[in-house]
Amino acid sequence: MKRSFSNSTGLVVAGTALIAVTYGLVRLAYGLVLPDAQADLGFGAATAGWVSAGASVAYVVGAAVGFLAAAARPRALVVLAAGTAAVGAAGTAASQDPVAFGAFVVLGSTGAGAASPALVRIVARNARPERAARLQSIVNAGTGPGLVAAGLLALLLLPDWRTAWSVAAVCAVLAGTAVLCTDRPRAADRPRPADRPRPADRPRAAERPRAAGGPGVTAGRSWVTAHRRLLVASLLLGAASAAVWNFGRSTLVDAGVGRDGSIVAWVALGVGGAAVVVTSRWTARLTPARLWRISVAGVVVGSLALGVWPGTLPVALLGCLVFGWGYTAATGAQIAWTTAIDADRAEAGTAVLFVTLVLGQALGAAAAGAVIGAAGAAAAFLLAALVAAAAVPVAGGRH
Repeated sequence: MKRSFSNSTGLVVAGTALIAVTYGLVRLAYGLVLPDAQADLGFGAATAGWVSAGASVAYVVGAAVGFLAAAARPRALVVLAAGTAAVGAAGTAASQDPVAFGAFVVLGSTGAGAASPALVRIVARNARPERAARLQSIVNAGTGPGLVAAGLLALLLLPDWRTAWSVAAVCAVLAGTAVLCTDRPRAADRPRPADRPRPADRPRAAERPRAAGGPGVTAGRSWVTAHRRLLVASLLLGAASAAVWNFGRSTLVDAGVGRDGSIVAWVALGVGGAAVVVTSRWTARLTPARLWRISVAGVVVGSLALGVWPGTLPVALLGCLVFGWGYTAATGAQIAWTTAIDADRAEAGTAVLFVTLVLGQALGAAAAGAVIGAAGAAAAFLLAALVAAAAVPVAGGRH
């Protein structure tokens, strides 16, 4: 019987919402509420940096679990993603000391790592092959709208950061439930009953559907050799981006921009990320190396703007807008670049590069917190800009 694809629109909306919540409302919203949480709980920039580093490691753990389990248990991964995001957000809202606050922030970040591989598999099995790539890109672009939603929520609620996290917890449950309700797995994708069929009844390995990024794709020594420069560049970009994601709003508040101005700047980050969809026709014509150079330049410019002119709101807004676009476009360049290097392992390449990026963010967050405590925010952001600039020549330019 011909399979119906009428549910794909609802699934895309639900999947985009899950990405928006796990990334925009939970993982990256840490930097948005940080000034108010620090004021209430009494911890400094160095502690904030270590919390962010731990959250990045938790993201990597979630992504690793997702990489291994997405092919066989994508629905279980959705439960894991929504559950850890919800529990982490709810626990953060209820925290009464820095230790509990940090622990729940770290837990909540696991959800984002698990959500992406789960949705890759679920979208692929619910969409027509000719529509799958476009629908995947829409779902994965949920981070930008999530950042915008987090900013608008902050405008309404801050300095009551606890209520903001409580809302995020509820949204995580709703988004995860929506994905499970709109997913319509084919019979071949459903878990087999306990009385497993005879080996002769099973599809041969070549006939089994394989999820993008699943364990069936491996990266050997030749793959690592071909990607070595891009892997180092991804690590550098992650480290460089940590200053804005974690201390951008704190820096603006300390510079006198004020509560509302600093939150609007955060919304500008999300608008910049969402603008990648608008510029996609142009960026699609660029080589991955050229797109990498242009997008990383946006990260450099945005970091410099916040480091040198944090007290000038128009400059800060423009810097956040450019940074948001540059960072998001750079992740797109990574996908295009690994595809150009090895198309057969593009999904695995994307997963490895994104994990490397987040590991860089873990290192960068700890370093930025230490530098801010010792030498001030301007030094941290200028250092971040230099690290981002170094990611351009390190990546090379053959593709």
